[in-house]
Amino acid sequence: MFDAMDVGILSFVIAALAADWGLSSSQMGWIGSINSIGMAVGALVFGVFADKVGRKKIFMWTLIIFSVASGLSALTTTFAAFMLLRFFVGMGLGGELPVASTLVSESVEAKERGRVVVLLESFWAAGWLIAAIISYFVIPTEFWPIEGWRVALILTAIPALYAVYIRMHLPDSPQFTARSEAKSRTIRQNIAGVWEKKYARSTLMLWILWFTVVFSYYGMFLWLPSVMVGKGFDLISSFKYVLIMTIAQLPGYFTAAYFVEKFGRKFVLVTYLIGTAASAYVFGNAETVTVLLISGILLSFFNLGAWGALYAYTPEQYPMVIRGTGAGMAAAVGRIGGIFGPLLVGYLLKAQYEIGFIFGIFCVSILIGVAAVLFLGKETKQIELE
Repeated sequence: MFDAMDVGILSFVIAALAADWGLSSSQMGWIGSINSIGMAVGALVFGVFADKVGRKKIFMWTLIIFSVASGLSALTTTFAAFMLLRFFVGMGLGGELPVASTLVSESVEAKERGRVVVLLESFWAAGWLIAAIISYFVIPTEFWPIEGWRVALILTAIPALYAVYIRMHLPDSPQFTARSEAKSRTIRQNIAGVWEKKYARSTLMLWILWFTVVFSYYGMFLWLPSVMVGKGFDLISSFKYVLIMTIAQLPGYFTAAYFVEKFGRKFVLVTYLIGTAASAYVFGNAETVTVLLISGILLSFFNLGAWGALYAYTPEQYPMVIRGTGAGMAAAVGRIGGIFGPLLVGYLLKAQYEIGFIFGIFCVSILIGVAAVLFLGKETKQIELE
């Protein structure tokens, strides 16, 4: 929830910063991309260390890093300083997400593991909802002498306090705690293990899937408020529409949580990603408020349901000794896609390409991810984890 609140607020802050600091569309794209560069580094580094020192310790430190850096970014007065702090925010976020799903997947029985991990990810929608509410009421408001967007970012530092609770009350993964051989393996062995013959097909599938999904998600969702302003809606109105679209994420997650145990991970990923591609195409070419709103709701519904299944599916591809490394590396490759997505939108808008054309690129990307799951993926529903 806290992760999504930060990412969600950033998408609104970008639109506000463009007005306050006179940013170009390419600079706006770089703000989203520097976040993803940090996430790529964080996912790789913290995923690897989660297999060495434990899931809980890494989970706690990533939370502190992203919360403190996000709060400090509220104090910046230059574009360069803001970008530097957003890199550290990204590092914390990128590390926390795969480590959290690994921790939960190792703490739940096989018969309900997929459902529980998807429900864990459903709190991403709750975070976006909070971000939309904060952005609607806080960012357009002037808290003299502090701008509204700075107040919104200060609020994102609050989650750092939650690390104290985690330190005192959260148990580590029972699988990791019980298996001492995980700690004796070197980082090099773990990284190489992901590409052993037994896991190479799964690794290739995950890397393609993560890249295409993250590329399209960050390209589309970080730009939603700005795209709507570009289509003629004022900033406050765009917040209203994004708030409505965000609410649609919750049924997306809940239905995916049900289907992921009933029909399997591959079914949910393929179905929901195809739904995402179709919705993105309609959204990018929408000419009326009604079409924009309905396609935006469906985009949120399908895309976030697919994300939930992705986080359930990823840790299940590997044994415990390399699970954090495998999930972290896949997420890191995905974050590389997250670097290019927002940048691509910024540069194509600058070159005066239509929004419909840009969203068409994301449709193709998502369909490549679908093909990877269909032809390379294996079903992991209710199997016991090694």
